[in-house]
Amino acid sequence: MAYSFPSSFSIASLLDVNVILSAQPTDNTVAHTPYLRLIDRGGWSFVQRTTGVGVVAIIAVTSDEKMLLVEQHRPPVNQTVLELPAGLVGDLSDRPLEDLEQAAKRELLEENGYQAEQWSEWVTVASSAGLTDECVTLFFAQGLQKVGSGGGDSKEQITVHEVPLAEIDGYLEQMVQAGTLLDGRVYAAVYFLRTKTDFIFAR
Repeated sequence: MAYSFPSSFSIASLLDVNVILSAQPTDNTVAHTPYLRLIDRGGWSFVQRTTGVGVVAIIAVTSDEKMLLVEQHRPPVNQTVLELPAGLVGDLSDRPLEDLEQAAKRELLEENGYQAEQWSEWVTVASSAGLTDECVTLFFAQGLQKVGSGGGDSKEQITVHEVPLAEIDGYLEQMVQAGTLLDGRVYAAVYFLRTKTDFIFAR
């Protein structure tokens, strides 16, 4: 059976597609470590993770309207950073196929000692688009139950914070004035809670 090309097909259009594909910059690995690789793409250098398939961060609020945060030292900035509970997806050898929500549940338990009855995937944001191709998916967790002490795994030293939403603005300002660096996703979380929920914030 003879195949007939559609009337809109032409050799010129096929060549145009090839030109477009050939114009896409190729990735060249400049350096790598067990956890990261440095990529050059058309003259732009950026970092990729070599472990995991994504990143999740959790906006978690307790039944008495307290927001869960974590504080830990971050070597790249040589400073203590206040963050949302968060972590990599699929980076554990015994859980290579976990999905985003499963990873979020694991991280909330490990870092804050809570389990949640209700989970909602809210948004995926770029981590730092000029530096890395990493994106972070934010989850909202409700119906929380305290089942552990939190504090992270054996390699982490995490301080857990439970901050009343009515006091969150003043609390964040005090932390900054005390020299604590804030992860920008904390501010994003406060914005989303204000615009997507009925929680009461101080004015």
